[in-house]
Amino acid sequence: MRLLVVEDEHNVAAALESGLIAEGFNVDVATDGDTGYWMATEHDYRLIILDVMLPGRNGYQVCRDLRAAKNQTPILMLTAKDGEYDQAEGLDTGADDYLVKPFSFVVLLAHVRALLRRSTGDQDGSDVVAAGDIELDRTTRSCRRGDERVDLTKREFDLLEVLVTNPGQVFSKDHLLAQVWGPDFDGGTNVVEVYIGYLRRKVDAGEHPARIETVHGHGYRLAP
Repeated sequence: MRLLVVEDEHNVAAALESGLIAEGFNVDVATDGDTGYWMATEHDYRLIILDVMLPGRNGYQVCRDLRAAKNQTPILMLTAKDGEYDQAEGLDTGADDYLVKPFSFVVLLAHVRALLRRSTGDQDGSDVVAAGDIELDRTTRSCRRGDERVDLTKREFDLLEVLVTNPGQVFSKDHLLAQVWGPDFDGGTNVVEVYIGYLRRKVDAGEHPARIETVHGHGYRLAP
């Protein structure tokens, strides 16, 4: 599934590209509005992630021009502006969804999946991911370990989702920080250690075998 990211902040574009590739998407990146518009008209994308503040054509103009050209690819707009008029302008130009910076990668991914489900008409099923006896329902944001419900905070759920979606894969603290807390988070990686501890006390509690593992010198993984 091929996505287009139009974003001129290179660190944000790189984080989005690597994160989406890790989730199984094929990703193209454009760093200005004119190139983004050209790529969107020359290639067949399932979804476009479009920043508002761009060199050349801004995101509003790109979106408006694509819709005028009868291009109906779903568009998720990204912006540092959070005023209601800015959001209204984005939607009025034809965007399908709107996300305000800073955001975590997991939140963006949820928006992407929702838009893809909507565009394919898949509205009636829950979005469930499981790894062994751990199951996450992205629609209700609920977690189960075997027959037991596990109550998680939003951040705990987001962190566990990364691990459950990629069982056996080792993630560094920096990678988890970027995916769950977002590329603009200015705290240290110690927060990842803290939340891994929270997850272990909840998910690996009782008689369950430990699934959340530390790979010393590298990071964390969910045991397959």
